[in-house]
Amino acid sequence: MTEIAKSGAVVIDRADGRDDGEEWTENYTQLPGGAGVSLILESTTKEGAGPRLHKHPYAETFIIRRGTATFTVGTEEIVGRAGQILVVPADTPHKFRTGPGGYEAVHIHANPTFETVWLE
Repeated sequence: MTEIAKSGAVVIDRADGRDDGEEWTENYTQLPGGAGVSLILESTTKEGAGPRLHKHPYAETFIIRRGTATFTVGTEEIVGRAGQILVVPADTPHKFRTGPGGYEAVHIHANPTFETVWLE
């Protein structure tokens, strides 16, 4: 992590030292600078990967950059694909399974730390 003294901005490098955006899977909490969010960077080539049913006391936003995933949100199934943004409201049960060809997304938790209630 590099802090830029005059502006207070912070640059966070990948933990694995790579300098590209490929296969970047990492979790970030307690981001500096008062960001007020936590992040999950998800990248996989596996079909059928994803978390079990859960919910958060805050909204979660999925920015899908590559591939597809089938999301269960409440009682609905939604197929999310590259180029879409999905917002799951606070306290809404949800899960997803990656589609064929993999999945890459940024999951933004509207909270500085992860608070998850596992439902299955």
